[in-house]
Amino acid sequence: MNLDYNETQIAIREAVRGLCAGFGADYWRECEEKSAYPERFVDKMTEAGWLAALIPEEYGGAGLGVFEGCLILEEINRSGGNGAACHAQMYTMASLLRHGSQAQKRAYLPKIASGEIRLQAFGVTEPDAGSNTLKIRTFARKVNGGYVIDGQKIWTSRFRQSHMYLLIARTTPYEEVTRKTDGLTLFLVDIARAGASLRSTPIRTMINHHTNQVFIENLEVSDEDRIGEEGKGFQYLLDTLNSERLLVSSEALGDGKWFVEQASRYAGDRVVFDRPIGANQGIQFPIARAHMNLQAAELMRNRAATLFDAGQPCGSETSMTKYLATEASWEAAEACMTTFGGFGYATEYHVERKWKEARLFRTAPLSNNLILAQIAQHSLGMPRSY
Repeated sequence: MNLDYNETQIAIREAVRGLCAGFGADYWRECEEKSAYPERFVDKMTEAGWLAALIPEEYGGAGLGVFEGCLILEEINRSGGNGAACHAQMYTMASLLRHGSQAQKRAYLPKIASGEIRLQAFGVTEPDAGSNTLKIRTFARKVNGGYVIDGQKIWTSRFRQSHMYLLIARTTPYEEVTRKTDGLTLFLVDIARAGASLRSTPIRTMINHHTNQVFIENLEVSDEDRIGEEGKGFQYLLDTLNSERLLVSSEALGDGKWFVEQASRYAGDRVVFDRPIGANQGIQFPIARAHMNLQAAELMRNRAATLFDAGQPCGSETSMTKYLATEASWEAAEACMTTFGGFGYATEYHVERKWKEARLFRTAPLSNNLILAQIAQHSLGMPRSY
């Protein structure tokens, strides 16, 4: 495996870094203080074509792979920004790109590429299901020409900033399926057309994440709104989940590098007891350990993304990437907060804002404890724990 980034990938990093330079840390702090969606930033990213990076050229995109999408998001977070407003549009497209019909691709991909429509909302998690997706209760009842869907989703981020909603629902009750992964179906829903059948209430969180509960009542969708075959949605969902883990992991890597860079600089500048605090091993060793762990996580990310883009099995690799990247990022966050001391809590230094972002990634989109259980069972052959 070639461990070097190619010229295109290097150019992507530099170009995204240049765009992000126009949106300094104060821009992101202001968005957080006002609980504002970073509209201007998303518009600029769309105009530059970065949110269409994964869309094939025939539909107006750049035709790049998930690997390149990872680099885009990593640079956003490394610059001090937050790629959350961009990542969902990349990973929700995995199901559409790989399993959508030609009619669906022609109808939606060019408009997503141009920014005419946004596909950033993904309805999976439910109040009583959590990470156990197979036990969701939202149900799509078959009717002539389509389905009627009723249920509830939670932690649907950016629903109010989206035009389209990727939604998974049961089409066969859990008790009636032969295999427990059967009976789930994916739908692509036009939010405006759904009208009062979709209602959302915001969930206030400790970071500026724009997430919601979504109530689904008597939602009518057509057969043309279904992605792929009925009952195969969980298999299709895996592509979206694998790409999601890679993209979110890349944001965590970007955060981790930001923490290491900020902490290293501050440790060299801050003088206490007549010497830079970075001369003390209690300061420098945690930063150095975080740096090394981030470098190792980056290699795993690159391997997993390469496998994904080659169409090879990569479930364990994407899960390991998510665990390693988010744990290394959190280690870097803690080291940075400790290095800045009391100033780490001051909003003007931006450490506390990024520290909160880094903590989220250990829980979402999948708990790191579940990843440990998954690897123990599927990679090591140990007894199932959940």
